[in-house]
Amino acid sequence: MKSAPASVLSVNVGLPKEIPVRAGSVLTGIFKEPVDGTVRVRSVNLDGDGQADLKVHGGPDKAVYFYPSEHYEFWRRELGREIAEWGAFGENVSTKGILEDGISIGDRLEIGTAVFQVTQPRLPCFKLAAKFERDDIIDTFLNSRRTGFYTRVLREGSIQRGDMITVTERDPGQVTIKEIVDLYLNTERDRASIERVLSVEALSLSWRRHFAGLL
Repeated sequence: MKSAPASVLSVNVGLPKEIPVRAGSVLTGIFKEPVDGTVRVRSVNLDGDGQADLKVHGGPDKAVYFYPSEHYEFWRRELGREIAEWGAFGENVSTKGILEDGISIGDRLEIGTAVFQVTQPRLPCFKLAAKFERDDIIDTFLNSRRTGFYTRVLREGSIQRGDMITVTERDPGQVTIKEIVDLYLNTERDRASIERVLSVEALSLSWRRHFAGLL
């Protein structure tokens, strides 16, 4: 039986705002809200969206963040609370039909009139813990392999809720998002696996530096 095509359930944007943390307050762009109608995709983000700390968020390699809607039920159980709206995990695009074990670094996605390229998984930071008021969510996020993925923008355009997600090109390296997270968390890494990851030209600079440092 042929699976249903992948699609966009929601496009979400938000500008940075202050939230309280133990040390006082911090500026974060993790709060996103669904947008009706078309949203313009730019080279480093979406119109109406912003990142607070550009040293670790945003930029060409992390222009747009995708997160599978299939994970929301897991988080409702794990956190013991309702999650009412898409964008809860800071994602720009809430997807249906694409999971971390089915998409690889370097794969190209066409959505609406824009084209994206998968670059890396998402590493959660303390701001996710602050939003959900759960320090343990950072480890759970990574260990569950429910990380979502970042993309760079290869062609600017417009996207909207309901758009189909078409994988127009598969990277020959076939290093999936789940596989690279497995390698990141594995303390007994073999050189061949690291070199395989580094052979993928589309890998983001920050992850390339990390794995190159392991050699």
